[in-house]
Amino acid sequence: MADKARTGSRPARPARVEAPDEAADIGVEARVAAGVLLNAALEGRGGLDTALSFREIADLPGPDRAFARAVAMAALRRLGEIDHILDRRLQKSPPLAVRTILRVALAQTLVLGTPAFAAVSTAVKLAEREVKTRPYKNLVNAVLRGVEREGPGVTTAESNLPEWIAARWRTTYGEAALVALALAAREEPATDLSLKPDADLAAVAEAVEGETLPGGTVRTGRRGDVAGWPGFEDGRWWVQDAAAAVPARLLAAGAGETALDMCAAPGGKTLQLAASGAAVVALDRSEVRLKRLAANLARTGLSAEVVATPAEDWDDDRTFDAVLLDAPCTATGTFRRNPEVLRATKPADVAKLADVQHRLLDVAAMRVGPGGRLVYCVCSLEREEGETQIIAFLRRYPAFRTAPAVPSDIGAPDEALTPEGWLRILPSMWAERGGVDGFFVARLDRVA
Repeated sequence: MADKARTGSRPARPARVEAPDEAADIGVEARVAAGVLLNAALEGRGGLDTALSFREIADLPGPDRAFARAVAMAALRRLGEIDHILDRRLQKSPPLAVRTILRVALAQTLVLGTPAFAAVSTAVKLAEREVKTRPYKNLVNAVLRGVEREGPGVTTAESNLPEWIAARWRTTYGEAALVALALAAREEPATDLSLKPDADLAAVAEAVEGETLPGGTVRTGRRGDVAGWPGFEDGRWWVQDAAAAVPARLLAAGAGETALDMCAAPGGKTLQLAASGAAVVALDRSEVRLKRLAANLARTGLSAEVVATPAEDWDDDRTFDAVLLDAPCTATGTFRRNPEVLRATKPADVAKLADVQHRLLDVAAMRVGPGGRLVYCVCSLEREEGETQIIAFLRRYPAFRTAPAVPSDIGAPDEALTPEGWLRILPSMWAERGGVDGFFVARLDRVA
């Protein structure tokens, strides 16, 4: 199923139009699109992004398309709770198309605050539109009216996490941390901006109605197309989660130094390194993803040498003062922004990606010049992709030593500091500020 999603084949739809009546279906197509997006996300990694390009979704008016995405994301964040509510009221599981209609309706009423009469009425319309779902229209109406009348009942945030992931996080971080992570997974995050050094921090924060976080990130609750926000066209900032900005700050590349950003796309960390004054090489295997990096370099007026090739195959004998490896990973720490990642990731992915990270760390070590430094990071919450990688690396490469991080100097939560001097940032940290993405970050200095 994941392969189908990656190649762009259509996921299961909640409804198919038999005799379209545009006047009668105002608002309905957006709910259809929400169901398509939801099912695409559940079918595999990247499925939701692929589905956004489907013509029936891309051709929707902007507000309808935004609504469809918001509903799908809300359903993904609360999927376990929504399914528990439904299962209490269903004697047997209905076809996927029917469950999708119900999931979309409950995401609207229980998460987004859509009036129940509108969500229920549209859900019944959706059920009526397709032969396979039409026999269930009374069931759809009864279930949703029942929830509206009697309430959803008690649910737990932990039920939104796949069982195998919840078990891993409980073992690694403890029960209290698991609950905090589950609560963080429910919430839609704000948008974070990294600024060029010459940008006026206070002015940008005021312009986007945001606040300044430690380290100089600006956080805003604004929604919509960032290309229309103040300062975008001027190239004063770029979108980058506060935690994602930490690794480049820890690397501390500066003017007169050379820096290599391995696995650089889509380029937020490259922009940070370039803004520091270092001579930067941005290396990535994906030419498509590097186009976005190049566009951001042009918009911000920053420069870097961009190389499209796998790091293992790069035929260049240069070494660097500073090397940043943001390695491919399961990305389980990004669930606030990408809730689909928890459903798409499978247990086997952890070991598979850990092997990739091991190989890339070996490549990165060879690129660090004498007296240079390496920062390794992953946006994963799995120890095999973080702590275990660095323990093994230090055994393989005795010429490297951990350079302990100072969280307050680089805009990281104080509680993220590990006894070894690494950073283990959890999405539940800075809860009072709205949380952050999950990251593991370690700096390794070459001392011999």
